Amino acid sequence: MPRLLSILAVLAALALPVQAQDRLSIVATTGMIADAARIVGGDLVEVQVLMGPGVDPHAYRQTRSDIVATARADLVLWHGLYLEAQMEEFLLELAESNTVIPVAESLPRALLLGSENYADRFDPHVWMDPMLWAQAISAVETILIDRLPDHAATLQANAAALAGQAEALQSYAQEVLGSVPEDTRVLLTAHDAFRYLGRAYGFEVIGIQGISTESEAGLQRIGALVDLLVERRIAAVFVESSVSDRNIRALIEGAAAQGHTVTIGGELYSDAMGPDGTYEGTWIGMIDHNVTTIARALGGTAPRAGMQGLLAVVN
Repeated sequence: MPRLLSILAVLAALALPVQAQDRLSIVATTGMIADAARIVGGDLVEVQVLMGPGVDPHAYRQTRSDIVATARADLVLWHGLYLEAQMEEFLLELAESNTVIPVAESLPRALLLGSENYADRFDPHVWMDPMLWAQAISAVETILIDRLPDHAATLQANAAALAGQAEALQSYAQEVLGSVPEDTRVLLTAHDAFRYLGRAYGFEVIGIQGISTESEAGLQRIGALVDLLVERRIAAVFVESSVSDRNIRALIEGAAAQGHTVTIGGELYSDAMGPDGTYEGTWIGMIDHNVTTIARALGGTAPRAGMQGLLAVVN
């Protein structure tokens, strides 16, 4: 396999020339990081995201246009913690010739959950806990101030405003998820992306697949979870916007065969945010949607339109 740096040089040379601009050009791998960079950077940055709505970052591989975009960017922000598993080699090599920073790698290891699938790795889904993600936002702030020191005051103000929204979201999540009866605080989803949410709000979290969607669920796993649904009388399970619902529907059919009815409590945003240009297409809206959907489906009390009255549809 040819070295990626030589490929970068060729593709960048073939690309159309970049128009001179005052804004810092940033490429972010995930929507969550792009959202933080756009809000903190404001008019000082131009942000491009590689993985849009519905894209699974665990399985995503860089395209030709991604290689060109990252080679030409002033700054590349990626998540790290092995979220972008198929891109990690490319990103690490890109770092030899460009400013490429894994934002979540800055989080204290004591606050991270271990990975059951990969030794010496951590669960990367840290954006599910607002207070933990607030520390990642702070890391983005530090990175941008380092690149744009003359605009430190503006960047700090933008970051403080977003941190305030994160605190409000934390309070809202505590309230609505706290209204779910304790015996129904079981969150069963397509893959194990919600452990930080479970830790923050006292929910048992069960994923059909592991932390990475690359781990397939076998028939034995499906059968065991069907038995669990029936034995514990779990009434609702959840699909995810970036993961196939095939396994979830297999669980529902298996439970029905044993005389137990299970419904889909709603679609959650796990590894990708909602549609571009929508409230759910922001990190705040993504988590608002998730906690509101979970609370309402599992017997809690939450406003249909969420924390700010901006959610499009909540079951």
